[in-house]
Amino acid sequence: MARHLVIGNGKMLLNLDNHCFIRDIYYPYVGQLNHVGGQTCRFGIWAAGRFAWLDDPGWKFELDYIEGTLVTNVRATNESLGVQLHMNDGIHQRECIYIKRVVVRNLAGEPREFRLFFHQDLMIDGSEVGDTAAYFPENHTLFHYKRSNYFMFNGFSDEGGIMQYSTGIKRFHSAEGTWRDAEDGVLMGNTIAQGSVDSTISFRTIVPPSGEKTIYYWMSIGKSLEEVKELNQYVQDNHPEKLLSRIVIYWKHWLRRAEKDMGDLPAGVIKTFKQSLLIVRTQTDERGAIVAANDTDILQYNRDHYSYMWPRDGALIAESMSGAGFHSVIAPFFHFCAQALAPEGYLYHKYNPDGTVGSSWHPYIVQGSRRLPIQEDETALVLFALWQDYNRHQVIELPQSLYSNLIRKAAHFLTQYMEHSLSLPKPSYDLWEERYGIWTYTASSVYGGLMAAAFFTELFGDYERSDHYRNTAQAVKHGILTHLWDEDTGRFARGLVQKDNRWVKDMTLESSLFAIWEFGVLPVDDDRVIRTMRAIKEGLSVRTGVGGVARYTNDYYFQQSGDIEKVPGNPWVICTLWVANFEIESAKSLDDLEGPKQTLQWVVDHAMESGVLPEQLNPYDGGPLSVAPLTWSHATFVQSVTKYVKKYREVKRGEADRKI
Repeated sequence: MARHLVIGNGKMLLNLDNHCFIRDIYYPYVGQLNHVGGQTCRFGIWAAGRFAWLDDPGWKFELDYIEGTLVTNVRATNESLGVQLHMNDGIHQRECIYIKRVVVRNLAGEPREFRLFFHQDLMIDGSEVGDTAAYFPENHTLFHYKRSNYFMFNGFSDEGGIMQYSTGIKRFHSAEGTWRDAEDGVLMGNTIAQGSVDSTISFRTIVPPSGEKTIYYWMSIGKSLEEVKELNQYVQDNHPEKLLSRIVIYWKHWLRRAEKDMGDLPAGVIKTFKQSLLIVRTQTDERGAIVAANDTDILQYNRDHYSYMWPRDGALIAESMSGAGFHSVIAPFFHFCAQALAPEGYLYHKYNPDGTVGSSWHPYIVQGSRRLPIQEDETALVLFALWQDYNRHQVIELPQSLYSNLIRKAAHFLTQYMEHSLSLPKPSYDLWEERYGIWTYTASSVYGGLMAAAFFTELFGDYERSDHYRNTAQAVKHGILTHLWDEDTGRFARGLVQKDNRWVKDMTLESSLFAIWEFGVLPVDDDRVIRTMRAIKEGLSVRTGVGGVARYTNDYYFQQSGDIEKVPGNPWVICTLWVANFEIESAKSLDDLEGPKQTLQWVVDHAMESGVLPEQLNPYDGGPLSVAPLTWSHATFVQSVTKYVKKYREVKRGEADRKI
């Protein structure tokens, strides 16, 4: 399960696998309406009578991006065919246009004809029902459409435009699709097909011995035939080479607001930091939704996906991007949350990128008792992230525009949703969405959210509300320290669960207990924080050659081992970085930063070849598990690097002052 290369512009997102096959096309929202649905849009080559798709075992790949950009940089070599392909893929920074450049290098000692075949396997609007694929003679293109979604395909080489084309039926009765027709190097030329359809187009070029030629391929997406025709003409008028160059320039400029002084961090960490910023951008819809992940291979697991906006993920990702200097990128997220907020002031489990409520497994009633099917931290963390953003950038217009419809409404809910006998929030589902109770992580986030609301209300002169929110936050802090600290084990409990009508501590060791200091309940140097974080590092570290930190003891999700002592759970990128963040915040010398610096390098070493970070790793071979890329993983890496360089400057300055 992985998407090795991702590109996008906030309106559309395109995913490529390790063979450079298109696997997902999202439009008009990032993460919503997948017009490929995880199927395979193949890419192949015919050379001197022999044919190979790029998933043929004879190919060797180098997967990467042009550094500091969202343009891929891929080399694929097939010694048997005597050819090397150098490929660049990009999406226009403004328009819904995908461009691919393929440089064909002839490794043989004689001139040869090469034919490149591009296969389009679309499921428009997420369904194969009722699609049409047709050749359009007016501009010599091929297009697919259904209702108000149109896809037009074109390209050229030095020898001309589309050489051959064909449309046909796929995955219906015995029909496999037009990609099979391509394997003899010749396409039938069928001009139209409807229903469950696909298409293939080809281009030819003659390459001199040890020489190279370039072929361009592009796709335009729009709401009508006229729109895609105009976009197609735009590419032709400006030339795809120039457009790809402009895409590179745009993303390099986009990154300029990021941290420049990276201290003593290795080059690989700096590269992954910049790439993580860019990958987070691809998963962020321009209308505000920050999508968790868009790897549809996860559908094999439970017939649902990660292409949702979880308010928790979104808030923590927004906070990380804000810390890196990208306020304008994440500001729409808060407006999205304000519009999504329930009348009572809480946010639901998750949302579709268009703002509608997403699927959920949280019940409204259990054993005859009603429940509010929420994870309360998702509401609280939006307030926390909003205050962190204001505190950094001092852009007062954003919280002012959200004051009545988000800040006050959400804060009012948090003050009302209380288990007063404990001075703690009422039960809700935990951050992993697996269990119901009162959780240290959730309670800490509520404290952070209420304090944020108190700061905002004070900022706007609303002193009575500010006092109320602050007092409620202090009550929650008292409840945490009274009921969730466990003196016997010397650490915080995961939470409280009800057994026989009484509250009992759940002492499962949890990485999310980092929330105690992250959201401000206790300072990082408090002995209770130190003992808890030490327990996490000692008890949840994966003791294999892979390393890393698990979510919690005996984590079942994609579990690879029953040896809990050695492998308490699969290593998660975010959990490993939470421990590193604690070490960064605690550091008093440059030597103290060596450990977290090694953790940052560990993340780089366990990224996929293209730099993409998964959700979790196989504890034995380090391979990616679950989805990739996970936006939260990349954002947490951004956060850790940002924290590191800030602390590095502080410590270095302090050491220099002491020498004076």
